[in-house]
Parts: sequence; structure tokens; C-alpha cells
Amino acid sequence: MIGRLAFSLALLALTGSASAENPAEHPADCRTAEVQPERNFALPQTARAIKAKQLTVMVVGAGSSLLPGAEGNKSAYPARLQQALQAKLKGVEVKVLTNVKASRGAAEMVKAMVPELSTNKPALVVWQTGTVDAMQGIDPDQFSQALDKGINIARSAGADVVFINPQYSPRTESMIALGTYAENMRWVALQQEVPLFDRFSIMKVWADLGTFDLNSATKKLDMAERVHDCIGRLLADLVIESAKSRAPPGEVGR
Repeated sequence: MIGRLAFSLALLALTGSASAENPAEHPADCRTAEVQPERNFALPQTARAIKAKQLTVMVVGAGSSLLPGAEGNKSAYPARLQQALQAKLKGVEVKVLTNVKASRGAAEMVKAMVPELSTNKPALVVWQTGTVDAMQGIDPDQFSQALDKGINIARSAGADVVFINPQYSPRTESMIALGTYAENMRWVALQQEVPLFDRFSIMKVWADLGTFDLNSATKKLDMAERVHDCIGRLLADLVIESAKSRAPPGEVGR
């Protein structure tokens, strides 16, 4: 049941009626001046990797990190993140790896993180979580403890962390109470000085402004691809700005 609901949530939040135009032609649609990071915490390991001209990022996530179909991986936000980082970081080899599995909560992600960190040695872990824990009714304190544990494990392995909170969908807002988990995620991010990519608020602004019609439910994937493209672009901006906080002048994004 949870697996089917998670897949439905991903489609409901990210699909709608839209033209099949190239997402790259619409970068202006991504801009959300109304949503700014609460604190622009530094990413020192990421800055060092950029200075060394080799940046490896690992995305750890659940179903909303994916798009369905044979070509889904190429259009999902991890691939778009790699494309955007590569375009902005001239001369830097950028590799974005994924450890993504539907219907997986934060505690399960922590377990999966350990061997990935050891094998791939990323400079940055992008951690998208919260929705599955809310759906399963995981104790909020246990959710926060899993977040703390994951951050500590990543940092011990020499990696920075960026959080991505749950996605927003007006069609599923009444089905899942995300507020407590989103607030716990924000609080852990502040305590641990982890940048938070506020996907929930960004997508709500898009819905309110009519940038994307998130109320529509169709089987078209063109809007989903555009949303993922925007998330990848904005996430790349956050990573680069946070890396600049601890980088020598001129070393990041020049």
C-alpha cells in the first residue's frame, strides 16, 4: 500500500497539462524569489573538491527522486543537478551518483549510506527524505535521531550534507501530515548547520503563482520533467553558494 501511495504522490505532485517544450528553454520558470534559504551554511568539503577540480555528489532519496519510464533517470533531478553543476563549474569534473529507492524512510537510508560513502567517497551527500516517514507515522523524535545519525556518519566519512525536504502537492496535502516532519528537518538542519533545500515551499510558490499546475492529474511527464529540471538548477545554485562560504576567492564557480 505504501509503495503504491508513494508512486501516486510522485505523479500527482509532478505531473500536469503542459507543452512538451524543452525544459532547458525555461530557466525563468524556476526562479522563486519568495523562498530563500534560512541560513546559507558552508560546505567546506564541497569547496575543497571543487578546488581540486573533481566533485562527487551522492543523492540519497526515495520515490520523488525518480521519474518513471526507461528514460526517467536522464530527466530526474539528480541528472539535472549534474548537468547544472557541470555547466556552472567550468573545468571541474562533476559526478552525481544516486542511492534511490521508493518507500524508504530516513533510518533505512542511513543504513544504505554507510557502504556508499565507503565505496564512492563523495564530497557531498544530498539527502531527500521525510515523506515516507510521515506516511508511516514514524515517531518524530526517531526521525530526528536518524537525521542526526546520518549527518554524523557522512561527516565522519569526509562528506558535507544538504537536506531536501518533502515535496508539495495540493492534491495530497490532506492525505499526509508533513508539517511535523518538515519542522523537525528544519530544526536539525539549523542545529547541525546543514543547508536545507526547501522543496516544499518552492513547489507551493510554483502552485500559487501558476508556474506549474500541480492540481492537474494526467499521465503526461513533460511537466514532471520541467519540475525536476528546475529543482536540479536551484539545487545547483544552493550547492555552489554554500561552497563559496568557505572557499578562497575565485575558486568556486568562476
